[in-house]
Amino acid sequence: MLRLVSTTLIALFISGSVFAAAEKTYQVTGPILEVTDSTIVVDKKGEKWEVSKDAASVVHGELKKGAKVTIKYKMVATDIEAKEEAPAKKKK
Repeated sequence: MLRLVSTTLIALFISGSVFAAAEKTYQVTGPILEVTDSTIVVDKKGEKWEVSKDAASVVHGELKKGAKVTIKYKMVATDIEAKEEAPAKKKK
């Protein structure tokens, strides 16, 4: 019985680690255009990239306008709505 419980716990731990490792990270680098308590706007080759930040964001150095930064971020869905396709209209 103990062996079965141990094996199950190990399998759950490994499968959880696989799912956690699957989350992809991205990065953007450039000078800071704007910085607030909740966002950083970076100029990436002429494009403005706005990235949200919060208390959990780890910051190394001082965030100030003009400073070059590399921001690592993850894209996570917060709300997903799936809609069924409308049936195709028949030609007369």
